[in-house]
Amino acid sequence: MTELPPLRDVISKYGLSASKALGQNFLFDHQLLARIAKVPGKLDGAEVFEVGPGPGGLTRALLQGGASVTAVERDRRCIPALEELGSFFPGKLRVIEGDALEVDAPALFEGKPHVVANLPYNVGTALLVGWLSAEWEPWWASLTLMFQKEVAERIVAAAGTEHYGRLAVLSQWRSTPRIAMNVHRSAFTPPPKVMSAVVHIVPAEAPEGVRLKTLETLTAAAFGQRRKMLRQSLKGVPGALEAMESLGIDSARRAETVTVAEFVALARTLG
Repeated sequence: MTELPPLRDVISKYGLSASKALGQNFLFDHQLLARIAKVPGKLDGAEVFEVGPGPGGLTRALLQGGASVTAVERDRRCIPALEELGSFFPGKLRVIEGDALEVDAPALFEGKPHVVANLPYNVGTALLVGWLSAEWEPWWASLTLMFQKEVAERIVAAAGTEHYGRLAVLSQWRSTPRIAMNVHRSAFTPPPKVMSAVVHIVPAEAPEGVRLKTLETLTAAAFGQRRKMLRQSLKGVPGALEAMESLGIDSARRAETVTVAEFVALARTLG
């Protein structure tokens, strides 16, 4: 394989710059990108779905790791650079111009791909919630995603901690998230105002007898009035107060003290 040109040269060649409107921040550090690409484990021969590759920094690290990559890019300015990258890895890179929020990602794969992406900050949480709320077993094998550090902390937060809320429950009730690494703002061009972190999420079996809709209703009510006691925040959810009593959950507690397992038990009881 011909040696790849430096990423900065590619960006200069195609006149690319990060778009604030699209939530773009480029990564150039090859070693950092290689570390991110290794978070899901050995990718040699695996399929990977990447959102927002931009000029292709993470894409080239994934390809160099042996993955076959399907990349969805909204910014058409980046398409020629990605197509050039694909010429170095024949048959290994499929580029789709479009909005990841509208693309039917599961239909693009026969098996279960690993999702690996430096997500645009303005759509990252929406994409994650969509992937976590889909049918279970999920269409993806794992998620390795870059977020603002505060969002990453909300995903992995435990009950009773500052960042614990609905996103933690949604992420943890049938999957296992962890922060794989922190990424300093100075690693990006241009540097964002906040620190970032890479989150790795592995799916688990869904608890039996629990409906996502019921769990969402409970957490929306509980965390929508998180400073109130559960007897107040959940009084509008039919059967919730009786379910808490039957499970021995003190209705004087507040939402941030209720564990994921307790929310799951409540949802199961409500049906």
